[in-house]
Amino acid sequence: MGCGCFGELNWCRGSFKSGEPQTPGISTDNVRQFSYNSLRSATRDFHPSNRIGGGGYGVVHRGVLRDGTQVAIKSLSAESKQGSNEFLTEIRMISRIQHPNLVKLVGCCAEGSSRILVYEYLENNSLATSLLGSKSKHVFLDWPTRAVICVETATGLAFLHEEAEPHIVHRDIKASNILLDGNFHPKIGDFGLAKLFPDNVTHVSTRVAGTIGYLAPEYALLGQLTKKADVYSFGVLLLEIISGRSSSKAAFGEELLVLVEWAWKLREEGRLLDIVDPELTAYAEDEVIRFVKVALFCTQAVAHQRPSMKQVVEMLSKQVHLNEKALTEPGVYRASSSRRGSRGASSEETSSSQAEKGKHSMTALKIQSQYDDPDSMTQMSPR
Repeated sequence: MGCGCFGELNWCRGSFKSGEPQTPGISTDNVRQFSYNSLRSATRDFHPSNRIGGGGYGVVHRGVLRDGTQVAIKSLSAESKQGSNEFLTEIRMISRIQHPNLVKLVGCCAEGSSRILVYEYLENNSLATSLLGSKSKHVFLDWPTRAVICVETATGLAFLHEEAEPHIVHRDIKASNILLDGNFHPKIGDFGLAKLFPDNVTHVSTRVAGTIGYLAPEYALLGQLTKKADVYSFGVLLLEIISGRSSSKAAFGEELLVLVEWAWKLREEGRLLDIVDPELTAYAEDEVIRFVKVALFCTQAVAHQRPSMKQVVEMLSKQVHLNEKALTEPGVYRASSSRRGSRGASSEETSSSQAEKGKHSMTALKIQSQYDDPDSMTQMSPR
């Protein structure tokens, strides 16, 4: 599980599993080092027909290694200084942790300006492509499949928060970072923005990095990062899975509400099932309503009022009675470039300067100074 060095960019040396020279400064006990030429061959010179994703810090191609293994090869932008940091961070993160709902890092390449990550290949791409993408790539996912995706993604995130050592905050939970295997089981990917949280640290102040539409307001505006920022993003993701609509590409109702606002409005009006993807014709109504309410618990304006991911797993997995008296309205961050009448915010990286500019356009609905005991969110009486 690695050699245990976790200093900020202070690296210990590990042994590669291949016979190629080791890249200085990268701890890679559990990953292989690939040459650039071998990855170029695996992707047919990074041919456009093999491209399966992109954005943020790089492009992803499908590749086939010499032994016939299919892999996903992520080439980070050579022009991006942050991309190099992301590369090192991701290797450090993923080489040390293993979980069924986390993408496995197979290897890496660091030659000259090239920074390349090699992952296990997942046949059904990402939620953003399969569920929220274009019609040509759309895959019908029934409710039982979506429910499993919700629960298992929550389980993977709870592992990062509670069991990984040190604890890890992902910082970029979104549909494009939830990958699906051949049986549509989810795996959380892209740890390039993740932060380590030693046990004695409750929060950090950091440069804001993530995707507009998923950002918790306290993180977007103040750079205050806790595990609850991931919980907020997961709540948005839950609503996307239930509704089949992207939080960053759609607005709802005459007021052009963002997805979490619309969910709250429907709850207030007693119409929660109106949020369900019209493509779903058969589903357990009680379960869907419970999932929507869990999403609302996750996206409350005050971070301390949100449940932990361990609690979220329990709330999704069991037929518990949710104590709605503890539920308060969601908080919403809007970047300055996204006006009230626009069709939602763009799905792009945001920065601390953008967050500063966005202070005046942030909507935090009824932010309260006090909060309920998180344990009061659920009452464990089985139905």
